[in-house]
Amino acid sequence: MTDRQTIGWGIIGPGSIAKTFAGGIAHSQTGKLVAIASRDPSKPGLAEGFPGARIVEGYDALLADPEIDAVYIATPHPSHAEWAIKAIRAGKHVLVEKPIALSAYEADTLYHEARKAGVFAGEAFMYRLHPQTAKIVDLVQSGAIGTVRLIKSSFGFDMGSVRPEHRLFSNSLAGGGILDVGGYPVSMARLIAGATENKPFIEPVKVAGAGHLGETGVDEWASAVLQFENGIIAEVSCSIMAQQDNVLRIIGSEGRIDVADFWFASGHRGGTGQIDIIRKDGSRDTVEVSEDRWLCSFEVDAAGEAIRAGRQQFDAPGMSWADSVGNLRVLDQWRASIGLEYGIEKSSQRPFNIRGETVKAGNSVPRRQIPGIDKPASVVALGFEFFPNFSAASLTLDAFYEAGGNVFDTAWIYQSGITEAIFGDWQTSRSVPRDEVVLIGKGAHSPLVYPDRIGKQLSQSLERLKTDYIDVYFMHRDNPDVPVGEFVDAMDAEVKAGRIRGIFGGSNWTRARLEEATTYAAANGKTAPAALSNNFSLAEMLDPIWPGCVAASDDEWKGWLAERQIPNFAWSSQGRGFFTDRAGREKTEDEELVRCWYSDRNFERRERAIELANRLGRKPIHIALAYVLAQPFPVIPLIGPRTVAELEDSLSALDIRLSVDELKWLEA
Repeated sequence: MTDRQTIGWGIIGPGSIAKTFAGGIAHSQTGKLVAIASRDPSKPGLAEGFPGARIVEGYDALLADPEIDAVYIATPHPSHAEWAIKAIRAGKHVLVEKPIALSAYEADTLYHEARKAGVFAGEAFMYRLHPQTAKIVDLVQSGAIGTVRLIKSSFGFDMGSVRPEHRLFSNSLAGGGILDVGGYPVSMARLIAGATENKPFIEPVKVAGAGHLGETGVDEWASAVLQFENGIIAEVSCSIMAQQDNVLRIIGSEGRIDVADFWFASGHRGGTGQIDIIRKDGSRDTVEVSEDRWLCSFEVDAAGEAIRAGRQQFDAPGMSWADSVGNLRVLDQWRASIGLEYGIEKSSQRPFNIRGETVKAGNSVPRRQIPGIDKPASVVALGFEFFPNFSAASLTLDAFYEAGGNVFDTAWIYQSGITEAIFGDWQTSRSVPRDEVVLIGKGAHSPLVYPDRIGKQLSQSLERLKTDYIDVYFMHRDNPDVPVGEFVDAMDAEVKAGRIRGIFGGSNWTRARLEEATTYAAANGKTAPAALSNNFSLAEMLDPIWPGCVAASDDEWKGWLAERQIPNFAWSSQGRGFFTDRAGREKTEDEELVRCWYSDRNFERRERAIELANRLGRKPIHIALAYVLAQPFPVIPLIGPRTVAELEDSLSALDIRLSVDELKWLEA
């Protein structure tokens, strides 16, 4: 909470939308415009456009200004997240012009930074805070048009001609309609669909989009259909080269609601907004919403009141963090439907982290020496096969490396090679030295579990990974119908060729098969398998998650691993959600969780993990990871966080040291 009752605002990016927001500050009850930042303070019109504000040279200077409590960011789209995070790290509250980031992944990372810093952060959808929006929600919830069935909304205009120099036509500046104005109809549709269930918003279960990409590579007009679980269908459209009617239509069983240009509400400088209710019999009512206040003043005051109260996000119907991330997730799906990727999202134009800084190795993640590998390896390895593209994955890759992680898990089969290509692009774009990275690869996955596939798939993997060798290589599955010596011969050939320069082994292999392979290698002068990648967790896997999977968590496996000291690169090391709130004896909605992990023994272990976590002030999932790391044999957990927040949460468990007695007690 700021010491001042009046919130001192600074503005980064003094363009036309910033001038509109400055007017909102001037007509607010909580704020005062202190300064604007410009890289060119001598630019004509600044003083006139922002009367009474100091003009500061450079964005960093504004972030260092002690008179500024909150920063409004109105730079071009690609730098929204960068400057928002920089402002947050400078201790400033932030309100960011929409879109708050280029993707839901970026937005989630931004809000995670705000959560850690304890500051307010919000996305500037000004219409959400206006009384007219609340009135629309009230009408829907009161049954004014019966049961809502369809929502139709557009925000489209015609620029007249293609202007390559304009930001709206620049692919590198994330131009086009979807990110610039498509978020308005999408956010309204999610709001109305949620209102029918007395919720702030709900997410669509299906998004299908179509659009026209123009000569500059941006969407000039586009539409999408959103399907909600409650049966509501929303049709949304946006455009920069097609004038649309821009009417919000909420169609129900007893009539419809029409609102023209809903995002303008009663007007930028106040006025009277109009909500038309048209019934099935043709009769109509008009609800007028009159407001003297300026449109942007509502969001200035909503942010100011939240800051004063120590809240970190908007209250409904303003966009909360979850609402904001969910809205961008829909825009991500819409863009994916039409094949729209911005240049700034590609590795060639994105050599820096989200803060615009050079990625440097950190040292907070401990490292250990793994037999057969000539470089220290972080005690955990990062899996990232869940991400759809480079820009999404790079956020977590950057954060892991900057924390000190250097072991990365890939496989030939993951997303048909996309994961490997992402890593290759990441390492080269970040100029990460190859000899500082421990790279895991895998090949010969079902149904192609044959020795001749290993070399062919490894060649493809190396090309995608943009490297000439792998540090750790696993046969991804086993095929007992093939003599084990043939697999050993194939892997040994890659070791001798220098394409595997560390160790190899089996992923989801049995003890008997691994011992047979070791015996064959010794008898025939071949390189022996020296690593394993099986499931290992405090919760014992009862049924394989996928066909052909092998768990190594029971007492016999632990005795074997302790005797041989073979490193196990353990997947699903935290029980795939068993140690989170998703699990519980009365919770049965997750079929995989129940099938693979639900047993009395596992629940006893879960309860003990909860008890120990409470004693240590940690989370049960932290105890689950600490258990794996505390084994008397080398286990390198493969963690697969979906967000930077999840990554940092997992890494926070690395300082937990469990005693032998605690390990035995956890095992129940």
